[in-house]
Amino acid sequence: MTSPAKTILSLSITTPNTAVAGDTIALPNGTRAVNLLAKFTYGSGGTKTTAYVQTSLDGGTTWIDIACVTFTTASANKLINLSGLTALGTVYTPTDGTLTDDTTKDGILGDLLRVKYTTTGTYAGTTLGVVAYPR
Repeated sequence: MTSPAKTILSLSITTPNTAVAGDTIALPNGTRAVNLLAKFTYGSGGTKTTAYVQTSLDGGTTWIDIACVTFTTASANKLINLSGLTALGTVYTPTDGTLTDDTTKDGILGDLLRVKYTTTGTYAGTTLGVVAYPR
């Protein structure tokens, strides 16, 4: 059963930002997977926007990157599917705002999500949104 969509981040991008965290959302009890839709609508200017989707296993004290999506100077949508049921074959050292561009870390899914983002350059008329679809 799919739960209602939850907006994690919705913002207009103007000035350069370094490691700014958006709002925290709670996933419904029993969530074992989540689809994420990152939407970047480009206006002008800027050079790079990076969004790190993060989860927490300890009520928000520690945040762990589980997906990283990057955008430059063109509008784009990116879809991510993550499962908390995927077995990790090796030990994972959590990262916080440093996961490699356009990668994911499956197998880790806490009950909280947020997006930490960075922007380079000055954008105009540009937006970034991330929506979660818990399953």
